[in-house]
Amino acid sequence: MFENISDKLDSIFKKLKGRGLIKEEDIDAALKEVRLALLEADVNFKVVKDFVQRIKEKALGKEVLESLTPGQQVVKIVHDELCTLLGSANVKIMLSPNPPTTIMMVGLQGSGKTTSAAKLAKHFKREGRRPLLAACDLQRPAAIDQLLALGGQIGVPVFASRDTRDPVAVSLEALKKARTEAYDILIIDTAGRLHVDESLMTELKNVKNSLEPRETLFVADAMTGQDAVNIAKQFNEQIGIDGIVLTKMDGDARGGAALSVREITQKPIKFIGVGEKIDMLEPFHPDRIASRILGMGDVLSLIEHAQKSFDQKEAETLQKRILEDSFTFDDLREQLKKIRNMGPLESIMGMIPGMSKVKNMQVDEREFVKIEAIIGSMAKKERTNHNILNGSRRKRIAMGSGTTVADVNRVVKQYVELKKMLKMFKGKKNIKLPRFFCF
Repeated sequence: MFENISDKLDSIFKKLKGRGLIKEEDIDAALKEVRLALLEADVNFKVVKDFVQRIKEKALGKEVLESLTPGQQVVKIVHDELCTLLGSANVKIMLSPNPPTTIMMVGLQGSGKTTSAAKLAKHFKREGRRPLLAACDLQRPAAIDQLLALGGQIGVPVFASRDTRDPVAVSLEALKKARTEAYDILIIDTAGRLHVDESLMTELKNVKNSLEPRETLFVADAMTGQDAVNIAKQFNEQIGIDGIVLTKMDGDARGGAALSVREITQKPIKFIGVGEKIDMLEPFHPDRIASRILGMGDVLSLIEHAQKSFDQKEAETLQKRILEDSFTFDDLREQLKKIRNMGPLESIMGMIPGMSKVKNMQVDEREFVKIEAIIGSMAKKERTNHNILNGSRRKRIAMGSGTTVADVNRVVKQYVELKKMLKMFKGKKNIKLPRFFCF
């Protein structure tokens, strides 16, 4: 996410930070590079122009030019302006005081609208609410079946009707069902087209006028860059939207859509899709994204990911085992699984401050699979007592896991080193261990 622009900005600001004194021409040269970096990232031209101008006005002030750390001051200005550009603060879904809260999902075909509807339902279910999905996309073949399958996967009911081709009638019936059966969230999946046309807009207007949704969310594929921004503008002008969901953000190294769409539409980005898994939809936090773009990490999101994957009781049990020096290979395997469940490892590493600046850092998730295979090939007594792992046992484990003896030796060595590190906690009172750790 934002890899290209993050690398370029890091290179630009590294030059400024290395100077003890910054002149106006230094700032002009740096901002020229920033402008080019943003344009190459497919950020809207007008957005880039205004963004760079605001930075220049603030960077040429006395507090920057006469500062002892002028480079750091410029970076802070860029961070603040990025936050403003992205929307300043997280904007949540406006819940209705009289349930159900009706949310209408709109967008073109292929943007990830149906999947995002299910992901949003999963998000609300995790918050303890009772969502209901409504299949009102009666144009695309198998759209109803797709939503039914996703609803079954997350345990959320789906209202669907194959007896009518009228999306207004289906949406009103879904609303009636939500009211009578006490669902507090109703998410409407609407039809899309390959491009904006009059019949699509008319259909969506009819559904919106009849349903009067609390929120209308435009779903866009972040990887389409300026096309997503232009389409969002058209939807906003013709239908009226309340927020934006950007999908496939994990595959967008440029970030042009995210950096442009809020400024162009004046509507907040409320959620971003960061992976294919059904739970990989995150609330959009402008300040956290700005920090990630500038290589400062995103510790708060990292903590939230960990809290979703790690159960409190399991964490307490693990802490007890560590303090009792009874941490086994089984415990290690379980923790590795939980870390993998947090999402793509490269994305997780990018949330750690400074890690995004490590060049050529490649996280091979196959190594985790290899470690789990090696542990799975051990006998029960070998997983609880590594001291009995002699040469013949290690050879057998390597053959059973499809790895080499060198791989087995490395895993055992890392496990022993981890055990030594964890022993430092033994005997210490009132110590709070981290919820997770990397191996």
